[in-house]
Amino acid sequence: MTPSQRLKELGLTLPQIAKPIGNYVPAVISGNHAFTSGQICFREGKLAFAGKVPSEVPLASAMEAARIAGLNGLAAIAAVAGGVDQIARIVRVCVYVATNPGFTDQPKVANGASDLLFDVLGEAGRHARSAVGVAELPMNSPVEVEIVAELRNNSER
Repeated sequence: MTPSQRLKELGLTLPQIAKPIGNYVPAVISGNHAFTSGQICFREGKLAFAGKVPSEVPLASAMEAARIAGLNGLAAIAAVAGGVDQIARIVRVCVYVATNPGFTDQPKVANGASDLLFDVLGEAGRHARSAVGVAELPMNSPVEVEIVAELRNNSER
């Protein structure tokens, strides 16, 4: 089953890519890899969740925020690669989590993005990962996700 078929089966569609709020692009290709800029939990043009984890955004909501940001990352890659089916595998994911002091469940939050990538890409969605707690993120987002993906050969795109 292709990633686009899995998306459909999961009832998901790739969202519109958010306009950059600075001098950068949502994703670039270098060689046979795509690199995303940090993706936050935008849904339909606004943040789905805002604030620090866990005082303002409970763990379950933070995991959903990471899932949304991961889907935004897939959309950014698909836009530069010629579609989600051009992703051969996810190589690395970094999830930043805006947290209160003492919170240490960043890996659980990151599972929201990791689980989405596995759901869409199967084994090709398994990846190396970092989950990092930070003091603040852009626009008061509780999470920011960066993805590195290996793309299919240029002749297949």
